[in-house]
Amino acid sequence: MGYLIVFLISMVPIVELRGAIPIAVGMNLNMVWAYIICIIGNMLPVPLIYFFARKVLLWGKDKKYIGKFFTWCLKKGEKGGRKLQAKAGRGLFIALMLFVGIPLPGTGAWTGTLAASFLDMGFKKSVIAVMCGVVIAGVIMGLASMGVFGGLSFLLAPKG
Repeated sequence: MGYLIVFLISMVPIVELRGAIPIAVGMNLNMVWAYIICIIGNMLPVPLIYFFARKVLLWGKDKKYIGKFFTWCLKKGEKGGRKLQAKAGRGLFIALMLFVGIPLPGTGAWTGTLAASFLDMGFKKSVIAVMCGVVIAGVIMGLASMGVFGGLSFLLAPKG
């Protein structure tokens, strides 16, 4: 049941893997399995976000009840895309990977994928960059959640 909980949490925008990993640590789940499950959960929405989120947001931006939120999401995606493009130049892949990989609020797979779709970065390149970023963020969050020294001893201690 714990693995299902962290899987579902890792799919939630803003919270994503950054929230699911600490919860997995708090639930004393096996970190290797929790890490893998959180990555899968965080990456599962990425194709839908890439292909459909921008279209849905554009459709809903002038609707009565959802318009303000959808407009906010559009602005956030556009701003993230412009910021990445300005900083990255030709190194957009690395910039996207680092944007997703640094575990700060608003820099996860959801925002990164939306920004990549606004930049017309290409599906395959976007997914690989986001996946690499999610892996990096997972390692950082795992180490931070277990305590850096506790995490290093977990990774480096002989098993058996």
